[in-house]
Amino acid sequence: MREEEIKRKRTESRLVELIPEALSSMNDGRINGLSVTEVVCSRGRYDAKVYLDKSYLDEKEQGEALKQLRAVSGFLSTYVRESEGWFKSPKFTFEFDNQLEEISKIEALFKEIGKRHGDTDTKDEDKPSES
Repeated sequence: MREEEIKRKRTESRLVELIPEALSSMNDGRINGLSVTEVVCSRGRYDAKVYLDKSYLDEKEQGEALKQLRAVSGFLSTYVRESEGWFKSPKFTFEFDNQLEEISKIEALFKEIGKRHGDTDTKDEDKPSES
Protein backbone atom coordinates (compact mmCIF):
# COMPACT_ATOMS: atom_id res chain seq x y z
CA MET A 1 0.00 0.00 0.00
CA ARG A 2 1.36 3.40 -0.95
CA GLU A 3 1.72 6.24 1.53
CA GLU A 4 -1.14 8.21 -0.07
CA GLU A 5 -3.48 5.23 0.28
CA ILE A 6 -2.49 4.83 3.92
CA LYS A 7 -3.28 8.51 4.59
CA ARG A 8 -6.64 8.18 2.84
CA LYS A 9 -7.54 5.05 4.85
CA ARG A 10 -6.50 6.78 8.07
CA THR A 11 -8.69 9.77 7.20
CA GLU A 12 -11.64 7.50 6.37
CA SER A 13 -11.22 5.64 9.65
CA ARG A 14 -11.10 8.86 11.64
CA LEU A 15 -14.20 10.23 9.87
CA VAL A 16 -16.14 7.05 10.73
CA GLU A 17 -15.55 7.96 14.37
CA LEU A 18 -15.98 11.74 14.17
CA ILE A 19 -19.16 12.04 12.12
CA PRO A 20 -21.42 10.07 14.52
CA GLU A 21 -19.82 12.00 17.38
CA ALA A 22 -20.77 15.29 15.71
CA LEU A 23 -24.28 14.05 14.84
CA SER A 24 -24.94 12.89 18.39
CA SER A 25 -24.16 16.39 19.69
CA MET A 26 -27.00 17.83 17.62
CA ASN A 27 -30.54 18.28 18.93
CA ASP A 28 -32.21 16.90 15.80
CA GLY A 29 -33.74 13.48 16.49
CA ARG A 30 -33.80 12.66 12.77
CA ILE A 31 -30.03 12.53 12.51
CA ASN A 32 -28.43 12.35 15.96
CA GLY A 33 -28.90 8.58 16.19
CA LEU A 34 -27.61 7.67 12.74
CA SER A 35 -24.67 5.33 12.57
CA VAL A 36 -21.98 5.51 9.93
CA THR A 37 -21.14 2.19 8.28
CA GLU A 38 -18.37 3.43 6.01
CA VAL A 39 -16.66 6.54 4.68
CA VAL A 40 -14.97 6.56 1.28
CA CYS A 41 -12.70 9.50 0.49
CA SER A 42 -11.67 10.61 -2.97
CA ARG A 43 -8.02 10.29 -3.95
CA GLY A 44 -7.16 13.82 -2.87
CA ARG A 45 -9.41 13.58 0.19
CA TYR A 46 -11.43 16.57 -1.02
CA ASP A 47 -14.69 14.62 -1.07
CA ALA A 48 -16.01 11.97 1.27
CA LYS A 49 -19.00 9.74 0.66
CA VAL A 50 -20.58 8.80 3.98
CA TYR A 51 -22.63 5.59 4.10
CA LEU A 52 -25.26 5.39 6.82
CA ASP A 53 -27.18 2.50 8.37
CA LYS A 54 -30.83 2.67 7.36
CA SER A 55 -32.15 -0.34 9.26
CA TYR A 56 -34.40 1.69 11.58
CA LEU A 57 -35.76 4.21 9.06
CA ASP A 58 -38.51 3.99 6.48
CA GLU A 59 -38.15 5.69 3.09
CA LYS A 60 -39.79 8.95 4.18
CA GLU A 61 -37.52 9.22 7.23
CA GLN A 62 -34.49 8.45 5.05
CA GLY A 63 -35.37 11.33 2.73
CA GLU A 64 -35.82 13.70 5.67
CA ALA A 65 -32.55 12.60 7.20
CA LEU A 66 -30.64 13.13 3.94
CA LYS A 67 -32.16 16.58 3.55
CA GLN A 68 -31.16 17.50 7.10
CA LEU A 69 -27.67 16.06 6.66
CA ARG A 70 -27.12 18.24 3.59
CA ALA A 71 -28.21 21.24 5.67
CA VAL A 72 -25.73 20.50 8.49
CA SER A 73 -22.77 19.40 6.35
CA GLY A 74 -21.06 22.74 7.01
CA PHE A 75 -21.31 22.16 10.75
CA LEU A 76 -19.87 18.66 10.29
CA SER A 77 -16.94 20.03 8.28
CA THR A 78 -16.20 22.60 10.96
CA TYR A 79 -16.48 19.99 13.72
CA VAL A 80 -14.06 17.66 11.93
CA ARG A 81 -11.57 20.44 11.17
CA GLU A 82 -11.55 21.75 14.72
CA SER A 83 -11.42 18.40 16.48
CA GLU A 84 -8.56 17.11 14.34
CA GLY A 85 -6.73 20.39 13.75
CA TRP A 86 -6.97 19.90 9.99
CA PHE A 87 -6.61 22.82 7.61
CA LYS A 88 -9.51 21.57 5.51
CA SER A 89 -12.24 18.99 5.70
CA PRO A 90 -13.66 16.92 2.86
CA LYS A 91 -16.95 17.87 1.28
CA PHE A 92 -19.48 15.35 2.56
CA THR A 93 -22.14 13.53 0.56
CA PHE A 94 -24.47 11.13 2.30
CA GLU A 95 -26.07 7.88 1.19
CA PHE A 96 -27.82 5.06 2.94
CA ASP A 97 -25.93 1.78 2.80
CA ASN A 98 -27.59 -0.95 0.70
CA GLN A 99 -24.84 -3.46 1.39
CA LEU A 100 -26.85 -5.46 3.95
CA GLU A 101 -29.70 -5.86 1.47
CA GLU A 102 -27.28 -6.99 -1.23
CA ILE A 103 -25.69 -9.50 1.14
CA SER A 104 -29.08 -10.96 2.07
CA LYS A 105 -29.99 -11.30 -1.62
CA ILE A 106 -26.74 -13.12 -2.31
CA GLU A 107 -27.27 -15.40 0.69
CA ALA A 108 -30.79 -16.21 -0.54
CA LEU A 109 -29.34 -17.11 -3.94
CA PHE A 110 -26.75 -19.38 -2.32
CA LYS A 111 -29.49 -21.09 -0.29
CA GLU A 112 -31.50 -21.64 -3.46
CA ILE A 113 -28.45 -23.06 -5.21
CA GLY A 114 -27.79 -25.27 -2.19
CA LYS A 115 -31.35 -26.58 -2.25
CA ARG A 116 -31.15 -27.34 -5.95
CA HIS A 117 -27.75 -28.97 -5.56
CA GLY A 118 -29.00 -30.94 -2.56
CA ASP A 119 -32.00 -32.16 -4.58
CA THR A 120 -29.78 -33.46 -7.38
CA ASP A 121 -27.55 -35.23 -4.85
CA THR A 122 -30.48 -37.04 -3.28
CA LYS A 123 -31.83 -38.02 -6.70
CA ASP A 124 -28.45 -39.47 -7.62
CA GLU A 125 -28.38 -41.47 -4.37
CA ASP A 126 -31.83 -42.94 -5.08
CA LYS A 127 -30.67 -44.44 -8.34
CA PRO A 128 -29.48 -48.04 -8.09
CA SER A 129 -25.81 -48.42 -8.79
CA GLU A 130 -24.85 -50.32 -11.89
CA SER A 131 -22.27 -52.84 -10.81
